[in-house]
Amino acid sequence: MSLFRLVAAYLLHRPLLTLLNVLLLALGVATIVVVLLFAHQAEDRLRRDSRGVDLVIGAKGSPMQLILSSIYHLDVPTGNIRLADAETILADPMVKRAIPLALGDSYRSHRIVGTSKAFVELHDAKVAEGALWSAPLDAVLGAEVARQTGLKPGAQFAGSHGLGGGGMAHGESPYRVSGILAATGSVVDRLILTSVDSVWKVHETEAPKPDLAKLMAGVLSRDPSKTPPAQAEPAKKKDDHDHEGHAHAETGKEVTAFLVQYASPLATAVMPRMVNSQSSLQAASPAYETARLLSMLGFGFDTLRIFALVLILASGLSIFIALTNALEERRADLALLRLLGATPGRLMAQTLAEGVTLTMTGVILGLAAGHALTHGLGLWLASTRQVGFSGLVWLNSEVWLIAGALLLGVIAALLPAWRAWRQDPAVALAER
Repeated sequence: MSLFRLVAAYLLHRPLLTLLNVLLLALGVATIVVVLLFAHQAEDRLRRDSRGVDLVIGAKGSPMQLILSSIYHLDVPTGNIRLADAETILADPMVKRAIPLALGDSYRSHRIVGTSKAFVELHDAKVAEGALWSAPLDAVLGAEVARQTGLKPGAQFAGSHGLGGGGMAHGESPYRVSGILAATGSVVDRLILTSVDSVWKVHETEAPKPDLAKLMAGVLSRDPSKTPPAQAEPAKKKDDHDHEGHAHAETGKEVTAFLVQYASPLATAVMPRMVNSQSSLQAASPAYETARLLSMLGFGFDTLRIFALVLILASGLSIFIALTNALEERRADLALLRLLGATPGRLMAQTLAEGVTLTMTGVILGLAAGHALTHGLGLWLASTRQVGFSGLVWLNSEVWLIAGALLLGVIAALLPAWRAWRQDPAVALAER
């Protein structure tokens, strides 16, 4: 009988104990896999979504809330700010680009974001169908929004007040889908993008409508390296970035926040203090707040890792006990094998093979369960308009997890294997 068949026969001889050992190890491995996948993808998404944003300017409140609502679109905004209050700061030479965000409406729980086309560039998004907005009430759908709503270019929809859906619908001012963005794997996939003008138009009152073309100053998308001051031409027809820029103070218009990119490293020390010195404005650093968020998440992840390691160590101890007990029960069988010509090395290899087989089965089952659970949770989160995760990802750290689990199985089987190698067949048969 081959070594593999003999090991399989011994393990199947006690199926319940074998199953419990495998499941205990699989549970520990699956827990660690889920934690690794969630931690890696969460950190990757947080850093990717905040890439290119050095500072967020918004209303006074919680800096974390400002970052979550303006960059990750996972929380409610801290409020709106008047353009008059931000005009001086955004005109500072240390500001390379400032992208406006006008939040407050949604469609089927998908957030409608009034912004400039620089927001699309910020996330390296490309148009898959149609085109970007070119007129008021034109809207561009993120890939996930288009998939879930089924809207196509040319279709119309009415936004509703509030970010969670269920608010009053703005049926008198429907949006027209002008385009759909290709999937990017970033927050833009979950958003509906339009111009700030469109958001203002939906919420405009009976007051005389300002001349929006005259209001825009181009501060929000200007790039000093590309637009020399000496070449400014007020009479020249402005491009799209100019029309979606910064309104002059006298209009009384409001936005929710600005995503600011610095033109100079000096701005890192100067700009936050300058903004926070104004009573109505707040500056929040995405890098700092993201690090805080990851630190808070890391505590929970570390707790789960410790729990999973305890499970794995417990499974190693269980394998050791199972093999030791099995060795005691099979002392006579092993002695007969020795009399039939089996060498001590073969008996030792057989016991080691049992431990490795139990461990490998548990590891494979745990890996499959961990990836499947992560993918299932990711699909559920995506269906609730939250950040989605994928189980179809392989991490290098999983290789170390496999190696560590196998090493634990070998260590658990070493003492029983050594005892099988040292056993005297004559003594074992005599005791029987």
